[in-house]
Amino acid sequence: YFHASRETLARRKEPDRPKQTVKTKGKFSKREKLDTPPVEAPYVPPRLKRLAKGLPEKTVDIFEGMTLLELSKRTGEPVAVLQSILVNVGESVSSEFDTISVDEAELLAMEIGINVRRQHTTEGSEILPRPPVVTVMGHVDHGKTSLLDALRNTSVAAREAGGITQHVGAFVVGMPSGTSITFLDTPGHAAFSEMRARGAAVTDIVVLVVAADDGVMPQTLEAIAHARSANVPIVVAINKCDKPGANPERVKQQLAAEGIELEDIGGNVQVVEVSAMKSTGLDKLEEALLLQAVDMDLKARVDGPAQAYVVEARLDKGRGPLATIIVKAGTLLSGNHVVIGSQWGRLRGIRDMIGKLTDRATPALPVEIEGLKGLPMAGDDVIVVESEERAKMLSEGRKRKYEKDRLLKAEEARLAEETESGEGFVRVELPIIVKSDVQGTAQAVSDALRTLNSPQVFVNIVYSGVGAISQSDLDKAQACGACIVGFNVKGGNSVNLSAAQASVKVFHHRVIYHLLEDIGNLIVEKAPGVSELEVAGEAEVLSIFKILGKKRSEEDGVSIAGCKVMDGRVCRSGLMRLLRSGEVVFEGSCASLKREKQDVEQVGKGNDCGLVMGDWNDFEVGDVIQCMEPVIRKPKFVSSESGAVRIEC
Repeated sequence: YFHASRETLARRKEPDRPKQTVKTKGKFSKREKLDTPPVEAPYVPPRLKRLAKGLPEKTVDIFEGMTLLELSKRTGEPVAVLQSILVNVGESVSSEFDTISVDEAELLAMEIGINVRRQHTTEGSEILPRPPVVTVMGHVDHGKTSLLDALRNTSVAAREAGGITQHVGAFVVGMPSGTSITFLDTPGHAAFSEMRARGAAVTDIVVLVVAADDGVMPQTLEAIAHARSANVPIVVAINKCDKPGANPERVKQQLAAEGIELEDIGGNVQVVEVSAMKSTGLDKLEEALLLQAVDMDLKARVDGPAQAYVVEARLDKGRGPLATIIVKAGTLLSGNHVVIGSQWGRLRGIRDMIGKLTDRATPALPVEIEGLKGLPMAGDDVIVVESEERAKMLSEGRKRKYEKDRLLKAEEARLAEETESGEGFVRVELPIIVKSDVQGTAQAVSDALRTLNSPQVFVNIVYSGVGAISQSDLDKAQACGACIVGFNVKGGNSVNLSAAQASVKVFHHRVIYHLLEDIGNLIVEKAPGVSELEVAGEAEVLSIFKILGKKRSEEDGVSIAGCKVMDGRVCRSGLMRLLRSGEVVFEGSCASLKREKQDVEQVGKGNDCGLVMGDWNDFEVGDVIQCMEPVIRKPKFVSSESGAVRIEC
């Protein structure tokens, strides 16, 4: 074709393309053409390395001076990923064998979604003896606070609303020997279980107070369980031994039955009989506590950064967020930058339990700190950091993690709610806003209200905070249709007036009994109830009358049961159930109900009537006809003697 003209090239035929063939077993065969377009493969999302539900389950130990390689092995993340995270937060590390601080290790763990547990070493530190921390626990109204009043010659119980403790109190009592003991007083009501658990977690010794006239009660058993779970020794104080009905021997037998090995039966648990009202036996109790502390040989690190634990937190109008803490190790200094939970701050002042300013806090002594940017949660750990930037970084990282956990829990609760709704339950929501004077009490009240959940009413704690009820709380409640619970707080006249105008229910209480009772009654009122059939009355068939139809035959006729109402009333609108020899023969509606030839809607007890049931003519003398009426069965609010409450559906 090199010498061909344009016309020759134009007339040239296109060469046939070789057909697609496929070789099969030594010979060629034609490939079948597919006329259908290719099918797109479905999109498969990449598999996550770690499921969201598994995040809270994995916890790694971190410590000061660990290498990046060690952290990589514990978390399962590559070293390069950890190095890139450090660069992003403004830190730099040149090698995988370089050491990092415990704060940097926590930052890295939070970024990859893993919980951490800080480990501290006492190597090279000064270790000195410290005072014991003693938590007083027991059943409500067994005299725990009165016993502490007798020890420190004050009167706290008289100032408590209703005479029962609703906060965690911390104070130091000086002994005649010159030593001191730090006491924690915990509430005994069933609603404050979490507060008792926090008290047992931070203590060295638990004083179990049991009333000699009342014996072992539910919260006594719960206090024993908290002490055992925290692996804390117990000293039993049998109180109210001066009362006429006191029986200390019965209390000892009950405690022995619960597995408490008392000294009287060859065990190692000391028992002291005391009376808080007459101040008898207090010297023996102090001696028992000091003897237990000597056996435990309590010591702590006094130099270096402090480790502390939040006992209680509250909001003061003039001083801002305040936290009552107990230092576990080290020394806390005024001016330190601290991170408590998701909050941070620079300490402006440290006060002891009598309100005196001090520049430092040593181990086992309760103090109140101020200067925080927000209110921490009771039970949070206090850590000291190098600078304000590090404190902000840790606080922001923890806030993000807490928010992820909160959203995960909310999603799980929503899925559980949908599952229950799909099973046929009709459930309504009761949103509640909780305001209290201190953080620990707000948590306890919220937990107690959540226990009132029932298959018909879901108690949703929209917000829980500290401080007086404000206008913003009313706006929040009005937006979501919630009621407000104020516990040990006051609302001004303007707030009460605004609440009445906005139709927002506000409950003010100082005693947990009354609060739970009011909310329980509100739940019962709001519950939709369950529709059930109830026997409204019974009638006995005494005679039978037959009326022939147009065909003048019995099959075409109607049978009328002449009855006498024996109990209750028979209504025409009710469902009729025919019983013969105790067995249900027929159920149906009432076609006609007459008394003395007059159509009536109902017939009362002792009266005669004529009754026709639809599609049933086979009556017999002696049959019993029950009238069934639908009723709405509401749940009941039940309160036990121990203080536990529940909603019975």
